[in-house]
Amino acid sequence: DLQLAVEKIIEEELWGLKKTPNTSLLDRAYVVLMDPNNGAVLTMAGKRIVKNPETGQLEMQDDALGTITTTYNVGSAVKGATVLTGFKTGVIKPGTRINDTGIKIKDTPLKKSYSYLGTLNDVDALKLSSNVYMFHTAIRIGKGNYQYEQPLSLAPNTVEIIRNSFASFGLGSRTGIDLPNESSGLKGPSRLPGHIMDLVIGQYDTYSPMQLAQYISTIANGGKRMKPHIVKEIREPIDNNTDEIGPVFQEIKPTVLNTIDAEPAWMDRVQLGFKKVFQEPGGTAFRRFTGVSYSPAGKTGTAEAFYDGPERAKFGKEPPPVMNLSLVTYAPSTNPEVAMAVIVPWAYQGTTDNGANFLIGRRVMDTYFAMKNN
Repeated sequence: DLQLAVEKIIEEELWGLKKTPNTSLLDRAYVVLMDPNNGAVLTMAGKRIVKNPETGQLEMQDDALGTITTTYNVGSAVKGATVLTGFKTGVIKPGTRINDTGIKIKDTPLKKSYSYLGTLNDVDALKLSSNVYMFHTAIRIGKGNYQYEQPLSLAPNTVEIIRNSFASFGLGSRTGIDLPNESSGLKGPSRLPGHIMDLVIGQYDTYSPMQLAQYISTIANGGKRMKPHIVKEIREPIDNNTDEIGPVFQEIKPTVLNTIDAEPAWMDRVQLGFKKVFQEPGGTAFRRFTGVSYSPAGKTGTAEAFYDGPERAKFGKEPPPVMNLSLVTYAPSTNPEVAMAVIVPWAYQGTTDNGANFLIGRRVMDTYFAMKNN
């Protein structure tokens, strides 16, 4: 019932969004719901809008497997992993404050947050989604000496340190789900400081919806990366032409793939920041989740990407920039029972955010808790 309800939500919201401006390239959306405590996949849903070659009409097509076979830039949703990587490497600590003034490397464009956010600690950097806080964390990991409008160099192994840490959450690595053909995502080849700064705000490497679900589950449960599974148990066959099912042959038990090398106090800080994202005025998801009773926590994401969909060929060598939207969340914020990842690739072009990640994510979470309480 939950799977069918989520599929219906995606379909309804996709059709609705297609009627709004600047969505000519929007054609898909994905949702994964997981039990963060045991890795059980509660829902894996994906839908695509495709053109019927015979009628020329747009139709909705199932793409549940896209949750493990397709990957995208997901934006700021990954910033929890960035902060924890900073803690693990010792370059920041709980309470470290950084000024949100934009970063200017010689001969490169200014890199900044969506607006100037003041001087922030780690928790508020997550709540307000500061890019600059993450940039400085990456520079410190790379032992760089940043000075305004001067060249910047980082240690050669900076990318590996960050990617290895991200992989411990499931980002950029296969999740281990019990299905074939899972993609690990694309890793950019550059080692330039600007691209490393893009990496730590989710705008360089690509991740799948299932990877995002595993990542947010890892933070939700306090640091255990659970292997996602859709099979609960395998039963013996019964050859008597009835609807009976046989005795349990194998029960799929929860599997911890790894535990994050983080002090409990570090995880507490990220969880607090994620709670403020949804529950404190100014948080990037607060307005969209005001009044809910299930105490959500998590992170929003917006990534500028280049269109790579079915109509790519008609744009030649320069596909247009589009915005990918993501949302990762879990609830309740204390003793969470469900974790969710939403990705809406190519949600819109231009600067008018259509909130596709919120439209889908809010309805899905509302539906989960409504069904549970009934």
